[in-house]
Amino acid sequence: MIKRISLPLTIVICLALGFGAGILYTNRDNSTPAAVEQLVNQDAGKVQNVDFSLFWKVWNDLEAKYVDKSKLDTQKMVYGAIQGMVNSVGDPYTVFFPPTQAQQFAQEISGAFGGVGMEIDIKDNVLTVIAPLPDTPAAKAGILAGDKILKINGVSTAGLAADDAVSQIRGKIGTKVTVTMEGSDNKPRDITMTRETINVPTVVWKMINQNGKNIAYIQAYEFNDNIDGQFKTAVDAIEKSNPKADGIILDLRNNPGGLLDSAINIAGYFVQKGQPVVSEVFGDGTKNVYTSDGNAILTKYRTVILVNGGSASASEILAGALHDDLHLKLIGEKTFGKGVVQELENLDAGASFKVTVARWFTPSGINIQLKGIEPDISVPLTDDQKKNIIFGDLSTDPQLQKALDTLK
Repeated sequence: MIKRISLPLTIVICLALGFGAGILYTNRDNSTPAAVEQLVNQDAGKVQNVDFSLFWKVWNDLEAKYVDKSKLDTQKMVYGAIQGMVNSVGDPYTVFFPPTQAQQFAQEISGAFGGVGMEIDIKDNVLTVIAPLPDTPAAKAGILAGDKILKINGVSTAGLAADDAVSQIRGKIGTKVTVTMEGSDNKPRDITMTRETINVPTVVWKMINQNGKNIAYIQAYEFNDNIDGQFKTAVDAIEKSNPKADGIILDLRNNPGGLLDSAINIAGYFVQKGQPVVSEVFGDGTKNVYTSDGNAILTKYRTVILVNGGSASASEILAGALHDDLHLKLIGEKTFGKGVVQELENLDAGASFKVTVARWFTPSGINIQLKGIEPDISVPLTDDQKKNIIFGDLSTDPQLQKALDTLK
């Protein structure tokens, strides 16, 4: 099964089939051990003109000379070779997942997993928190979007891929992990957290009454498998609400993205059928334009959108589409800046592969990769405000207050 995703977490593609075929076709060493021959699949000859003699030289020397042969696991060696091949591309979003990591990512997409509750990615070559999830160990520990992760259990994260970092931070429920964080004050601090089962919230909404106006406030936390159904439930409730809603605030702050199809589906509640939502441009120049297929039932409401540095990927696609197509105002802070799309493929033996297949562009032709989207109305937060803010709580959320003022 292949899913199109636009998610900031890294995962890699497994090319075990073609890789094995290439080894078989180009191996020049007739003395290849039987233990290696069993790793080669039967689809020989698919990859040509690739010289794997150096690979086999190292492989054979390792098997013949390594001091502790009990530590040689051929399956792990194959996975490691694939990971090295994929990592050589230099794209943090193109990643190979061995079975255990693939299972963890599948749990993430489904909306439940174990860990401490923070989305992470590589930004400016540094492991960075995209967003802490609400009511999780990370959020309770005061970790903020934009914080840098310098160490995990005392080991430096320099050069560490995001998917490897995720594997190290996760672990058995009830065990502890210590991360060394650096915030905007540039002062490293050690934070120890107890791992929990993380249930990712998807959509919640409430009616806010202020100055005689009833504003439907919708928070979309992540574009996982649950969002389509939960967003529809929220829309149905808003349509039937009494008193009627006078406007909508769509809160995409700290939404790290997820499934591209879901971002397009949500856009359909606002954008007329046939209007562009996002374009994918592939490496060979071909282009796919995804258009709205919804009923635009929410177009009748005045709407503004809240974004910040934790708004990434699919949430930027949605915000960019509503901004370009409907000129809806974006309020808050500049978004993360993740403008590439990945394709996720489930492979044999439980492995999976996420590969960057295209760059995406907003309807007006803007690619925000590494740049982010600037809000129309900037409401920066101080460090103290970031530590104390509760999204949706007017007493601590000045960005929400600005959104309400704008709708007046």
